[in-house]
Amino acid sequence: MNLFVTLSRKYRIRDYYIKLVFCVIALAVIGILVIGSANKNFQTKQIMGLVMGVFVMTFVSLFDYSYILRFYWVIYGINILFLLTVIFFGSDAGGATRWIDLKVFTFQPSELSKILMILFLSQYLGNLKEAEKLNDPKEIVKLMVLILFPVFLIYKQPDLSTSIVVFLVCFVMYFVAGLSGKLVALLMAIGIPLIAVFFHMIIQGKIIGYYQWLRIMAWLHPEDYPQSAYQQQNSITAIGSGQLFGKGLYNTDVDSVKNGNFISEPQTDFIFAVTGEEMGFIGCCTIIVLLLLVSLMCIYLGSKAKDFKGKLICNGMAALVSIQSFFNICVVTGLLPNTGLPLPFVSYGLTSLISLFIGIGVVLNVGLQRINY
Repeated sequence: MNLFVTLSRKYRIRDYYIKLVFCVIALAVIGILVIGSANKNFQTKQIMGLVMGVFVMTFVSLFDYSYILRFYWVIYGINILFLLTVIFFGSDAGGATRWIDLKVFTFQPSELSKILMILFLSQYLGNLKEAEKLNDPKEIVKLMVLILFPVFLIYKQPDLSTSIVVFLVCFVMYFVAGLSGKLVALLMAIGIPLIAVFFHMIIQGKIIGYYQWLRIMAWLHPEDYPQSAYQQQNSITAIGSGQLFGKGLYNTDVDSVKNGNFISEPQTDFIFAVTGEEMGFIGCCTIIVLLLLVSLMCIYLGSKAKDFKGKLICNGMAALVSIQSFFNICVVTGLLPNTGLPLPFVSYGLTSLISLFIGIGVVLNVGLQRINY
């Protein structure tokens, strides 16, 4: 109790940004409803995840984020330790080693890593800005090493999609911190051709694993790889069949893509397809609008933060929610190859849900200390 009093401050309830809390809980509730319709065996666990998430979010929101950021090297070390643990002692599922089996539940360190990297970089970039070294070549190289090490560990699980998301979030935070426009232009001039070469090598079956290559080829040429393309093709069919208002949650229609088990593991990465089929265009738009509002509210609270580090935390969370949502929805609608990323707050997964609530909790604390009420 004394520790809590030391770390927390006397906040005013009216300063609590309830709008953000409402949006994330609304997303999680919609997720629980659709998960129950997709596979009722997972609904109870997701409800438990929501209860735990709200409790953790509230608890974290009352801790002064400035104090937490003092231990940014400890945060980075914990992140690396978790990622190394999953590589050496993780449990295998579907050809990937991404989880630590804790008997009671499985823990996916890569999901928590997203939040830990946001916290670490908020302090680290804040220190560089104070020292006016954000664009110092030596510091840039050092920072890239610090970012790429955990990204590489996530990639080796293998989890290419999550490693890309983590890297993009880190890049957005660096850009917000004040990365030189000339340097950004230089990176784009070098990066775009490299991406083209990288993509060409991927098509040739190099760099990435066979199953990742197969997903990309199935996306490019679904008619040639029907066994690998069926998931996305059926997902598109499901969304289209829902039309404006959907077929209704928990329906038993025989022509339902979900009821026919034409989408494997619909409660996770393809939860948006189930939403489209059962809640229709209206349900899909509701989720998209709520996700957009969460991102915009994080950016707003960042603009009112008492210091630059608080701003980075909020913008990092906004980037995470928006980038991951973009990838997930593009995959489900066939605009990108299958990546295996969950839809924030909606897809089944306790580690993902609770990690996101932790991140929102820190954002709420930034809001509790914001200026210009």
